Amino acid sequence: MQPLDLTDMRLLLAMAKDPRRTVVALAQRLGLSRNTVQARMAQLEKKSVFLSFERRINTVSLGYPLTAFIHVHVQQQKLAAITGSIAAIPEVIEAFGVTGQADILVRVVAVDAEDLFRINGKVLACDGVERCDTSLAMGELVPFRVEPLLERGPLPPT
Repeated sequence: MQPLDLTDMRLLLAMAKDPRRTVVALAQRLGLSRNTVQARMAQLEKKSVFLSFERRINTVSLGYPLTAFIHVHVQQQKLAAITGSIAAIPEVIEAFGVTGQADILVRVVAVDAEDLFRINGKVLACDGVERCDTSLAMGELVPFRVEPLLERGPLPPT
């Protein structure tokens, strides 16, 4: 992926600060033409810089007030199938392959402790899962953010 330049970073920072701003408003704010902003946004989208809109939906508003992290220990040769099985569980909102004691870190949401127990059971039931360790999130201390990175600016080429 080609690195982002200063104009891209300025555009992304403006969008991060006010995501509802129109292309025309972004152009005015940044001192660029509307066509330049439109073209840059199209390039950024093509480079998969933008994440899905659903990242901005609060799961509490959907009726899932509990968030938990399930550390999943798996049989490595079954990792692809396990990933597919975990992805089929609706309450799984993210999953990462990780290093360390566990193999997969799964972020889930639940209605209550009983629901979390049910979800944990679904993960454990996936063929190739050896065991799970579950941690209940007590509160989000640093929410997902990229603004500090954008404010720092583009990294020098390596």
